[in-house]
Formats: sequence, C-alpha cells, structure tokens
Amino acid sequence: MKKTLRTLAVVAGAGAAAFGIAVAPASANASTVWTVNPSPANFTATNSGNILLTANIPMTCTTSSASGTMASATGNPATVASISAINFGTASSPCTSLLGNVTTVATTPWTIVAKDYNPSTGVTTGYVSNISAKVSAGACVFNVSGKASGTYTNSTGTLAVNSVSGELVVTSATNCGTVVTTSTKPTFKGNYLVKVKGTSTIPTIVGSNP
Repeated sequence: MKKTLRTLAVVAGAGAAAFGIAVAPASANASTVWTVNPSPANFTATNSGNILLTANIPMTCTTSSASGTMASATGNPATVASISAINFGTASSPCTSLLGNVTTVATTPWTIVAKDYNPSTGVTTGYVSNISAKVSAGACVFNVSGKASGTYTNSTGTLAVNSVSGELVVTSATNCGTVVTTSTKPTFKGNYLVKVKGTSTIPTIVGSNP
C-alpha cells in the first residue's frame, strides 16, 4: 500500500492537471430572471461518457445518475434546480482508480446555480453548489465539499460539470498517506443528459434581464 501511494504521489500532478478547463466569460448584462420550462418539474440525468474525479488520484466512473427538481427563479446568482440524489458507479460497474474500486456517497441536496446566459447559444453558465461526498478508494477514505463550475445547453439538455481547481476541498482524509490530504484540490468533470422525469422532454433554462 505504501509503495502504491508513493508511486501515485509522483504522477498525481499530471493526473490533476488533466482536468482543468477555462471558464466562459460573463455577458455584459447579467440575467436576473430565469425561466425554466417546464416549471416546476422533476428531472433525471444520466452520464454521457465517463465521469472523471480526481483528488490527486485519478478516478473514473463509467456510470452515474442524478435526480431532483427544477423551477424558474429570480436573482443572480439563482438556484434553478436541486439535486436530491446522485450516484457514481454501480455494483456491476464500479468506479475505478489505481488504489482499487471507488465508492462515493453523496450528502444531498446539491444545487444547480445559474449566473450567466448566452441567448445566441442557449447556454447557461453557473455551478453545482453545496457538494458534499465521502469517497473511498481502496483503504483511502476522504470527504469532499464545495462547488463545481458547469454549463447547461438547452439544445441538447447537457449539464457539463467542469470544476476548476480550488472550488472543491478535502475536509478530512484517512489512510491516504501524502497522496490525499486537506491540502489536496479535487476536481470533478463529466457530462449529464437531463430529461423531464419519465419523458424524453429536454428542459430549458433561459436567462433574461427585463
């Protein structure tokens, strides 16, 4: 185990750097009215492609799903959705890492917050807030909290989570050696396809500034 942790410590920087992204610039006039259609509505979301997590240890989930509610809102930033449940991996298709299979237990609700809307592309920029989860990778167990930047695209119903280093923090770590500590800056990246629960309808989010 100690040898594995030392090896991972050497490659940790490269693994973490692989998940950084640029944040889209805000529009000149920030939206203050957010129209969700339909509203209110229950939604489900399933991953499109792999979900990539890192806390120096690269972790990959081939399956992930979420559910919750969404509704129109006012303000900036504004909460347009609440995630009541989110799962990473299954018993038959677990998330994996160099330390072994990964189990993530989320404490919900998480919230989806809107900050900027581009009417030419139909893309809302914001972040997933109130993130809290316990992650176990082999014997290494750590707790993560914070937020993750992201976008939502009306035409495809894609919630793209692309966290920036420093948005998420490790609040505690056990049996992780020097690989995962409270100084570690986790990242969370992946795309989810959102539908109105029980239908094939893609919900939309439109921001305006009356």
